[in-house]
Amino acid sequence: MSSLRDKGLGLASISYDSTEILAAFSQQHGITFPMLSDVGSATIRAYGILATVGEEALDKGVDDPVLAADVRLHVTQNAVNERLRGIPYPGTFMVDRQGRVTSRFFEDFFRERNTVSSIMLKLGAGRATVQGTQTSTDHLEIKTYPSDAAVALGNRFSLVLDVTPRPGMHVYAPGAKGYRVVAVTIAPQPFVRVQPTQYPRSEIYFFKPLNERVPVYQKPFTLLQEVIPEVTADAEAAFRGKDTLSLVGTLEYQACDDKVCYNPASVPLSWTLALRPFERPAPRQR
Repeated sequence: MSSLRDKGLGLASISYDSTEILAAFSQQHGITFPMLSDVGSATIRAYGILATVGEEALDKGVDDPVLAADVRLHVTQNAVNERLRGIPYPGTFMVDRQGRVTSRFFEDFFRERNTVSSIMLKLGAGRATVQGTQTSTDHLEIKTYPSDAAVALGNRFSLVLDVTPRPGMHVYAPGAKGYRVVAVTIAPQPFVRVQPTQYPRSEIYFFKPLNERVPVYQKPFTLLQEVIPEVTADAEAAFRGKDTLSLVGTLEYQACDDKVCYNPASVPLSWTLALRPFERPAPRQR
């Protein structure tokens, strides 16, 4: 909370639970930010985030395999019951002081959540809070670090690469033809899902000898690579007893200056995060 306050931000949650349930939950988990009760889900409906598949399953049953799959993805993996009526899709809204939504982040699977640090980095408002690893090549300076020092199964976090081309150098951005585009590759491992790399805006470089215009990065830039350790039953079994999550990968690129295009290069990368146990919420009492 202090890191958010330092940026002039506040934090509040909203759910369809009663004030009594929220008070017990906040006391159990030591939560200090406001938890707002939307019994009846009026605000949830107004924001357009009501999980309608839950109510549809209650009204129609789950004999339809497509509906059953949607229920397992969006609202519950347990038996359908009345608690699904009024439940929202989980996500995060960023709201300015005038009450206008400026950004929103929603998950595909209801058990997955963006970390606060990852959201702030995606908004361009974050800064390194985890010690990074510095790597140098003939063409680039690279600092890489995870958005969070510790994660739990289901956390959507980011791997960050701050890249600074050396003076006179540029590397190729998505859309460049005939060159090796800068790219992050994470070695696959079971129950770890890797999202597409998020690239910043590039600039057009004009190479006069070939009358060629290509998208490049020649100023410092940041790549974000979102990773999700899955939170399925099989994933929980696979990670049981482990206290770290290790990831390895590479940064691939091709660098050029005003005269020479160098051979494509590959830089090995690695990250190790503490792995927190997944906490199952206590059953709600009605």
